[in-house]
Amino acid sequence: MIFRSAPTLLAFCFCATMAQADYTLHILHLSDFSSRIEPVNAFDSNCAAKDAAEGACFGGVARIAAKVAELRDGLRAQGLNVIVLDAGDQLQGSLLYAAHRGAVEAEFMQRIGFDAMALGDHEFDDGPEGLRKFLDLVEFPVISGNLDVSRTKALAGRIARHVVLEVGGDRIGLVAAVTTDTAETSGPGPDVVFADTAASLAADVAELEAEGVNKIIALTHVGLAMDRELAADVEGIDAIVGGHSRTLMSNSAEGALAYPQLVGDVPVAHAYAYGKYLGHLVLQFDAAGNVISGRGDTILLDDSVIPDPVIAARVAELAGPVEQIKQRVVAVVATFVDGGWQACRMQECEMGNLVADAMLAHARRRGVSIAIQNGGGLRASFRAGPVTVGEVLDVLPFRNTLSTFKARGSTVLAALENGVSQVDSAAGRFPQVAGIRFVYDPAAAPGGRVVSAEVRDGDRWVPLDPDSTYSVVTNNYLRGGGDGYVMFGTEGKTAHEYGPTLADVVANYLAVNSPYRPFLDGRIKTK
Repeated sequence: MIFRSAPTLLAFCFCATMAQADYTLHILHLSDFSSRIEPVNAFDSNCAAKDAAEGACFGGVARIAAKVAELRDGLRAQGLNVIVLDAGDQLQGSLLYAAHRGAVEAEFMQRIGFDAMALGDHEFDDGPEGLRKFLDLVEFPVISGNLDVSRTKALAGRIARHVVLEVGGDRIGLVAAVTTDTAETSGPGPDVVFADTAASLAADVAELEAEGVNKIIALTHVGLAMDRELAADVEGIDAIVGGHSRTLMSNSAEGALAYPQLVGDVPVAHAYAYGKYLGHLVLQFDAAGNVISGRGDTILLDDSVIPDPVIAARVAELAGPVEQIKQRVVAVVATFVDGGWQACRMQECEMGNLVADAMLAHARRRGVSIAIQNGGGLRASFRAGPVTVGEVLDVLPFRNTLSTFKARGSTVLAALENGVSQVDSAAGRFPQVAGIRFVYDPAAAPGGRVVSAEVRDGDRWVPLDPDSTYSVVTNNYLRGGGDGYVMFGTEGKTAHEYGPTLADVVANYLAVNSPYRPFLDGRIKTK
């Protein structure tokens, strides 16, 4: 993908049509930040000193703060209305999150001045208690309308279904929703209850309309496909600012979707992930509160954006204790290793092969013959050249450990079926594997997509036997039923949860096989 600087405020045309509008609202927005407090490189991984010297760093909270302040101050100086929103997944994904468990993200969101945030699934990664600690540190509303937290001691009364913001003498209603598979992708626990997304949003819209609010924006963490459905099906939503699918919309970046997407008359805006882009959506409303225009673009936060010096100094202070660890080189990779979102959630990918092979190599001495890793657990790519500890942790930020167990072939087959059951929406459960290969039909109905599966037997491949028992290694998240792999917990036997972490396993495997050469070998095929 080729990144080009997107237009800033001066490139928007506030012409006669806009001046005559009854009400104009500017929305600055992020989503799927994933704790990228420090800048990232072109592959969404750690921005090393070499990247910085070459001007090849993107994002980071200091750049976000600078650009938000520039735009917001400029808009307000013109007498225009502006709000700053986040569509979820601020938490999880860096050593700073691992060290401070959300306090750093909360601090910088407060400094930047967000007006509201929707919950993402990864806000639940440390359970309700972990989310409560984050909520205690922020003053802006954190909302989600399609869940019930009343039975949880930590969250009861802390998460509103919706909120109304007073902006420029008018009221803006915000409704929100989080993906309903959060119970599988994160750790909300049994007392957080998820409801139908469309029905919940419709009820919240109706409640706001009954209060006389006629400008309503959905702040969602459900992915673009669901956002399109909501825009078409839920009456009263004027625009959607979304996240979760990490969709790049841009009117200048090659290969991106246009910003915003229009579903009927409803603008839908996404701004990728990791703080690399800041979305700027401009909505014009008529006197009745109907959107008559939705325009704007995402802004690439590249080297042309000068970081806020005060925040940059604070980031350096926080990062100092972990920086020495992050910069240690563990290996060299010969060429780019693709760990991209789309590749690893829909097909065999290079990073998936690396991680699954590393898992299998480590666990083989325990008699393990099959490795399964969820594609959603892979969060970055490696560029060619030296690979640091920080870059390995960017790929594998969740502190997962290895888990081994025995399972019948029928259980392994059920796991593969689960893994490909949501491939049409690029769900994170897609299986990256080693010691096993399979063919699946994405056009078949979920539950019947795996056409064939074979396991390695010495130097040959043999069909997976549903009645035979195999030793499997996965990560503790999947072993506990995450991403729909409930069969591992209910049917797996003689489970053993042990370290080291998956990141350590991959780092050691890279060191042994340096220089590592990425490859695809056809272990996952489509019919």
